[in-house]
Amino acid sequence: MKTDKAALVLACIAIVIGIGSTDGPVKEMLAQLKPQDALAVNAAIPEKKGSKDLRAQVEQKAAELNAPPVDATVDRVWKAIPGYNGLEVDVEATYRSTLLQGPGEGLKLVYRQKQPKVSLNDLGAYPIYRGNPAKPMVAFMINVAWGNEYIKPMLDILDEEQVKVTFFLDGSWLSKNKELAAEMQKRGHEMENHAYTHPNMSTLSRARATAEIQKTQLLLKESLGVTNQWFAPPSGDFDQETVEIAAALGLKTVLWTLDTVDWRNPAPDSIIAKISAKAEPGTLVLMHPTASSSKALKGMIRAVKAKGLKLGTVSETLSAERLLPSDVE
Repeated sequence: MKTDKAALVLACIAIVIGIGSTDGPVKEMLAQLKPQDALAVNAAIPEKKGSKDLRAQVEQKAAELNAPPVDATVDRVWKAIPGYNGLEVDVEATYRSTLLQGPGEGLKLVYRQKQPKVSLNDLGAYPIYRGNPAKPMVAFMINVAWGNEYIKPMLDILDEEQVKVTFFLDGSWLSKNKELAAEMQKRGHEMENHAYTHPNMSTLSRARATAEIQKTQLLLKESLGVTNQWFAPPSGDFDQETVEIAAALGLKTVLWTLDTVDWRNPAPDSIIAKISAKAEPGTLVLMHPTASSSKALKGMIRAVKAKGLKLGTVSETLSAERLLPSDVE
């Protein structure tokens, strides 16, 4: 009996295998049970209900945000002014990426920046007094040749307010204060060139002017590992030859838009009031490690932020990189 049942089972298995190996309906049924290939990433995404409204939203947002690039230019008053990248929202990519999101997550904007045809590097040897007025950023440039007692308190305030600045270092000061300079750098600040002995650059021979800049440039590299980009003439004194010497050394000459005049020891409140009234997109603010600026620093930072402006280093402020709206990722 058991032998007959076993024979029957084996016969059934053989029949199924035989049928499955033919071109009949069983084979087609088995084929349908095979796992499917994974969908390609760029395969068509099923459109959700209301997708036409979504596309219209994306197109409207693109129209609001799209902006052409601005070329760098030489202004009669402000001399070299950096360019500013344009912004283009990719409508199709934004639409598709938003379809993949869960409900209520909002638009996930996909964008590209478009560089201007003329950059700061294309303009030649001109001084720079400000950033592009379309870029809502301000930089604090702190020239250091003395005032050590105020540096660490200022660094602590900058840390507290999460602000990075550019320190322009006198070379003779740097040679005596390498540890303090390293602390400034460690806290994330930009370190740049303020000549070596704080001379009036326009009064120097070409050889002496070159040595003043180059000696500090080499010291920045040896002491801090910094590849120097910017040169701030001591006391703002320079001539065209100074700008050309700096350019020959690979540096751009930077002055300021707004001066705290803190070396005259003004009341901190008066400095804050000046910054609050006059800071605007692209402003470079000059200060030193003085009692006045140290006491005014927090108020200056908050006055700039209250105007909807972002604080950055000189390099960040003078770059063509666009500051993006909060809803652009």
